[in-house]
Amino acid sequence: MVTAGETQDDWSRLPVGRREYRQDALLAAALALGMAVSTILYGSTGFYDELAPWWVSVLLVLANTAPLALRRRFPMTVAVVVALTFAAMQVLHVPELFFNNFTLFIALYTVGAWCSDRLRAEIVRWVVIAGMFVWLFLAISFSWSVPSALPNDGDGLVSPVIANSLMSIIINLVYFGAAWYSGNRAWASAVAKHALAERTAELAVERERNAVQAVALERVRIARELHDVVAHHVSLMGVQAGAARRVLERDPAQAATSLGVVEDSARTAVEELRKMLGTLREDDRDVDGSTVDAPSTEGLARIAELATAATAAGRRAEYTVVGDERPVPPTVATVAFRIAQEAVTNVLKHAGPDARADLRLRYLPDAVEVEVTDTGIGSRASRPPSGDGTDRSRGGGLGHVGMRERVAAVGGRIEIGPRARGGYLVRAWLPTP
Repeated sequence: MVTAGETQDDWSRLPVGRREYRQDALLAAALALGMAVSTILYGSTGFYDELAPWWVSVLLVLANTAPLALRRRFPMTVAVVVALTFAAMQVLHVPELFFNNFTLFIALYTVGAWCSDRLRAEIVRWVVIAGMFVWLFLAISFSWSVPSALPNDGDGLVSPVIANSLMSIIINLVYFGAAWYSGNRAWASAVAKHALAERTAELAVERERNAVQAVALERVRIARELHDVVAHHVSLMGVQAGAARRVLERDPAQAATSLGVVEDSARTAVEELRKMLGTLREDDRDVDGSTVDAPSTEGLARIAELATAATAAGRRAEYTVVGDERPVPPTVATVAFRIAQEAVTNVLKHAGPDARADLRLRYLPDAVEVEVTDTGIGSRASRPPSGDGTDRSRGGGLGHVGMRERVAAVGGRIEIGPRARGGYLVRAWLPTP
């Protein structure tokens, strides 16, 4: 908020519209009419012994009121003009002592309420007020120098001369202080309203941006879930179908077993897709209001099924649990299962027919660690990561990106890459608060 003495260079209440100009023109006309009537009435009371000529009175009345029609467009100029005509009306004995107080108050108020340059607004108001007080003290001094102009002596505690002078000073202090304060308050209110409008607009833009981001994130989430669900089972089905084709004539029983695994994998994939799509249609939220990331509650216990599936696909696989088993948050369990699933899928696709896979689940004091290694060999198994940090050797595009995103979502760490002694390693450390 802009306070007195500061300059508001990046915002202005100007320009005003036709409505404001029309209001100011009507105000100036009403004050001109009231001042004309007041001048006639005061002139009839004999307030001045010598009155200004009628044409002088007309010019000064117009000069005092007409500028108010442009008070919001040129507030400082209008204030100076109104102050000068205010003094001229008294010097030239224009018999008007009522409405000119309103015009001067409105002019000073407008400077405080509408000037964007707050330093110049203060200077102009100080100059006008100082000039008015100089005029007041000159009038008081003149009245003291003319005995006939002084009030008669009274019996009060304070001399009538001093009392009259002090009252004039107090009235002017209240008058100019009210004009100053009300103008500053109007400016502060306008600045606050402008700031609120800007903040409201920013919030609207931010809300729209968040909505777009939410849609994008949801698309990424769906793509990740589809990849996790489909890639593993389709890879397993492809391996088993190939094995069945190769032994179909010489070993029908083995071919039937492989085709049975294909059938089971297809059924499992369809079931997981059904559960995933059902979850995506719901607004599942945990107790603190965050979205539960799960097409189901894939627990750590299902990691053993991955080893069994890999063995059925013709890959030797072992599953080991290290440490004392304990419950872990569902989100962490889901992330651990999906990482192991993606790693086993890559073993089936890239490690080669003679590779052996080891799955380990370690229960640490403040985390769980899931590790999948294999003994795969060949150019694809040992190819180094690309320059952008993404490993292309094991389907490192969407699969590895998805694993890293899942681990980052729960505040964990992941290591992905070839092993020095051959094969491949995927190790994820997942905190369990």
